Amino acid sequence: MADVIIYEEDALTRTLLQEWLREAGYVPRAGTTCNASRDPPADLVVVSVSNPKQRGAQCIGAIRAAHPGKPLIAISGQFTPGVAAEGAAALALGVQQVVAKPLVREELLRAVRAVTSEPSSTPP
Repeated sequence: MADVIIYEEDALTRTLLQEWLREAGYVPRAGTTCNASRDPPADLVVVSVSNPKQRGAQCIGAIRAAHPGKPLIAISGQFTPGVAAEGAAALALGVQQVVAKPLVREELLRAVRAVTSEPSSTPP
């Protein structure tokens, strides 16, 4: 299964993401948001973006530099529910998928499977 690094400042949200991913068979771990270059490589990066239109691209650029060639999923409360996972917001940020907060487990896992080419079934 894929090794997933999570950049999320909120401890409760980060723990929830780790739990969901672990239950789905992934190997999640927390990243060091302030210095992504110190983190070991991962197969996939999930990054929380508080303000996608302003600091989002800068934050994602630094994380992308630390994890070159790896797929990124951006999560944010600024995305509207039902936002197209691979739509305009993803293109503007230069990520493969976006997921709106508040997070829904199945939406997150669908985005993860889409970029890791994992099967679409999830455990109960």
